[in-house]
Amino acid sequence: MTSPSAWLARLSTVILFSAAISPSDSMAWAQGLDRPLRPVSTYSIVARDAETGELGVAVQSHWFSVGSSVVWAESGVGAIATQSFIDPSYGANGLVLMGTGSTADQALRGLVSADSHPEVRQVGMVDAAGGTAVHTGSLAIEEACHFEGEGFTVQANLMHHPTVCDAMVRAYSSNAGDLAERLMSALEAAEAEGGDIRGRQSAALLVVAARPSGREWQDRQFDLRVDDHDEPLVELRRLLVVARAYRHMNEGDEQVTRGNIDAAVEEYRKAEGLLPGESEPIFWHAVTLASAGRVEESLPLFAEAYRLHPEWRELVPRLVGAQLLPDDAEMVERIIEADR
Repeated sequence: MTSPSAWLARLSTVILFSAAISPSDSMAWAQGLDRPLRPVSTYSIVARDAETGELGVAVQSHWFSVGSSVVWAESGVGAIATQSFIDPSYGANGLVLMGTGSTADQALRGLVSADSHPEVRQVGMVDAAGGTAVHTGSLAIEEACHFEGEGFTVQANLMHHPTVCDAMVRAYSSNAGDLAERLMSALEAAEAEGGDIRGRQSAALLVVAARPSGREWQDRQFDLRVDDHDEPLVELRRLLVVARAYRHMNEGDEQVTRGNIDAAVEEYRKAEGLLPGESEPIFWHAVTLASAGRVEESLPLFAEAYRLHPEWRELVPRLVGAQLLPDDAEMVERIIEADR
């Protein structure tokens, strides 16, 4: 149970934090009003993966760049979606409160009670322990709904049909994939159910690690945004596949630095499987083999990379100076001539 003194200390932190936020960070403040004029978001989901502890949030809207203001998450703290007539301070201050010991429920209740217009807000929160909280104001535009599940919430407004939240819950709960996949499936289920009555424009997905590493950029497992697109969820799905491929490539590079060439090659192969017809993973797969002395094995890969993107051939000699290939003129020439 949080003591009154601890709660007041955290509230003071939020007040100071709010005062430091630029007016451009809040649509309401930017307009010189205490409530915005337009609803920013439509449907979203926040969640904590019970097995990995990862935290995530995903959203779709018929509004430009929804990911720049709706989605908030911090490793070891929580995840937040702030939407409807949006106030981004729910995201920033919600993370401050949860980061200093408040549960999702305590944080959201405190923020709602301090809001002069809670009736126009819709907010979902999950904390690092899996606790949840959700608020839908009485003036959220119909169809509006929300649902609290075990370690997740879904929330929606401006829906074409009242069944969107139920569809999101079913999709998230029945999907056996990782957190990013489950979040993505919930968005796709909402769209299949009719989605936003206005249509679609932007989407975002953010997943962070369970525990902070001290390097915020490393904690982001996925940080994807589609700011303006005719089919934002189709594009977000594509980006998720690309992001997974590049995670395999990054892991391959890490294995190279550890001297685990076979493990690195396996990671590059996984990337190639996710990105058929893309030359980048093929080329670096080939470079890894050649640098490890497995030149014969690398040559067909170099040839395929050149076929897809001839400019790779020009890059090969430059890799010697960067110590990514041995300073062996005969070997380099064989690589350059691989498909001739």
